[in-house]
Amino acid sequence: MGTPDFAVGILDMLVKNEYNIVGVITAPDKPAGRGRKLNESAVKKYALENNINVLQPTNLKNEDFLKTLKSLNANLQIVVAFRMLPKVVWNMPKYGTFNLHASLLPQYRGAAPINWAIINGETKTGVTTFFIDDKIDTGAIILQDETSIEKTDNAEDLHDRLMSLGAKTVLKTVERIQNGNFKTTEQPNLDDLKLAYKIHRETCEIDWNKSIEDIYNFIRGLSPYPAAWTTLENSDSKIITKIYKANMQLEQHDLENGTLIFNKKEMKVAVKEGYLNLEEIQLQGKKRMHIKDVLNGLNLEENAKMR
Repeated sequence: MGTPDFAVGILDMLVKNEYNIVGVITAPDKPAGRGRKLNESAVKKYALENNINVLQPTNLKNEDFLKTLKSLNANLQIVVAFRMLPKVVWNMPKYGTFNLHASLLPQYRGAAPINWAIINGETKTGVTTFFIDDKIDTGAIILQDETSIEKTDNAEDLHDRLMSLGAKTVLKTVERIQNGNFKTTEQPNLDDLKLAYKIHRETCEIDWNKSIEDIYNFIRGLSPYPAAWTTLENSDSKIITKIYKANMQLEQHDLENGTLIFNKKEMKVAVKEGYLNLEEIQLQGKKRMHIKDVLNGLNLEENAKMR
């Protein structure tokens, strides 16, 4: 059970190891783009290419869906980036239902663990398999595997690494369940629990009054999607600008936060403790570009600012 690209790597690992995938449950097709053409999920595309049976319920409690699901006679269900399941679904198979989560639970329960781990400046994260219960990301842990977060990693880099790691962890989990040689661990109750809230457009706006490291982590934690954004004020115009890549320049200065320093080759934003050198951005109505290409076609006034 899964929907995005992250789930495809795990499904592919199971297929390549010749497990009998009796069905894939994924989100219904959604209209997308200007033509509102129906868009199939990444998991559905993979399943169809590999002749795997696909179910796309809108209601997981629907009697027809439950009847079809039961008829598949699956003895194990694996959930990767899907949605909350009713008990009648997760309790159905003989060996239960386990989930792969892209964090070291109990930390970063929620919808966006990869993004928030980087935004919060973590230096390590990982993946967890756990048996699903009636709450979100709280079930008994089966396995965990760690990976480091490099200072230059963005959300895409970490996503791809965790997908690869997660596929191996799911495979080990399935093998242990199959052989009956596993122990589960209850998730500990921690005082310093960090949550991975769903990310919305309004939470992606850059606060230039934060520390240089916080802003740098915020940018890479949201790159390339949904992308951190700000408003470029240039003369009388206000241009929504997405920032995909930047680097830190630690240096003392007396400039107001958000002040732009630029020439034909570079643009940097004054912040606490130094400057953020912008490398890749996207101006409203334009495509993502390297900063040199942006500056070639942009006439900036001396008092231009980021707000």
